[in-house]
Amino acid sequence: MSFKILGTGHCVPERVVTNDELSTIVETSDDWIRQRVGIRERRVCTTESAAELAARAAKNALEMSGTKPEELDMILCATVSPDDASPSMSCMVQHLLGATCPALDVNAACSGFIYALDTAAGFFARGKVKRMLVIGGERLSRMIDWTDRNTCVIFADGAGAMVLGEGDAYLSSILHAKGGDTVIHIPHYQPKNPFFVRETKSPFIKMNGQETFKFAVNAIVNDLADVIRDAGLTPADIAWFIPHQANFRIIDAAARKFEVPIERFGMNIEKYGNTSAASIPILVDELHRAGRIKKGDYLAMSAFGGGLTSAACVLRWEI
Repeated sequence: MSFKILGTGHCVPERVVTNDELSTIVETSDDWIRQRVGIRERRVCTTESAAELAARAAKNALEMSGTKPEELDMILCATVSPDDASPSMSCMVQHLLGATCPALDVNAACSGFIYALDTAAGFFARGKVKRMLVIGGERLSRMIDWTDRNTCVIFADGAGAMVLGEGDAYLSSILHAKGGDTVIHIPHYQPKNPFFVRETKSPFIKMNGQETFKFAVNAIVNDLADVIRDAGLTPADIAWFIPHQANFRIIDAAARKFEVPIERFGMNIEKYGNTSAASIPILVDELHRAGRIKKGDYLAMSAFGGGLTSAACVLRWEI
C-alpha cells in the first residue's frame, strides 16, 4: 500500500515582479536574467503569509478531491521559509482549514516536497492514515538580499498542495543528502547574545551558482535513472518529467544528458521563478488543470537543493 493523488491545488501571491522592475532595484536586465535562469517574472508576497498561501493551495486541492478538512488524518508541509519557528506552517494551515489532525513540517530545502511524499508513503504503508494533505509552501522573498543580483532574481513565493488517498500509484523513490553549507546556505537571524562568540552571518540566501549547477544536473539525471528503473519502466514510458523549477539551463542540460526531448520536461519557471519546495506541486497542478496530464500517465519528479539534498520519485496518475 502506498497512495494515489486525489486532488491538486496551488496559490501564488498577487504581486508580480518583472525583470524590468528588478532592474530598477539592482544592476541587472531582462536579457541577463532570461539568459542565465530563464525567468521573466515572479510572485512576491506583500500582505500574504506563507501559511495563508499554503492554506489556499490546500483548499483548492481539497475541493478537487472532494475531501473535507475534518476528514484529513495528517497534514505535512515542506518548507524552508515558514513564517515562524513555532507554530509550524503545518499547524497554522491546520488552524486556517479548521482541521483537527496531526500536523508536521519537513525541511529538505527544494527537495522537500518529494521528501514529504516519501514520508506520507510510510504512513500509508503502516495503515495509519486514509487521507493526507501534503503541501510545499514558501515565502523566500523574506530571506533574499535584494541587493544581491545573483539570488534576488531567482527566488520567489508560492504554494502547491496534493490530497493523497489509499492506493498503489507511488511506484518508486530515492532520497539523498550530502551535508554541508559551502554551496547553499541560509543562516538564521542571530540576535545579540553575550554568550555566543562565533561570528554571526546575515540571514539571507547565499549560493555558489556554478557548484549548484553541476550538482543539480547530475542529481536529476542519476536520480531519475534510478527511480524509473526501480519502477520497472523506461524513460520512454514517462509522460511527464517534473523537475524542480530552479533554472532553465539546469533543466535543459539534464534533458540533453538524459537524452529526453525538453518538451517532455514540464516548466513554468519563466513566470514563477524558483519557489523551492512549492515548485513541483505548483507545476503539477497547472499541468493537471490544463488537461495535459491524463489518467494512467507516469510522472517522474526530481528535485535538488540545500543540504545538499536531492530526491526523485515515479508515480502513476489516477485522477
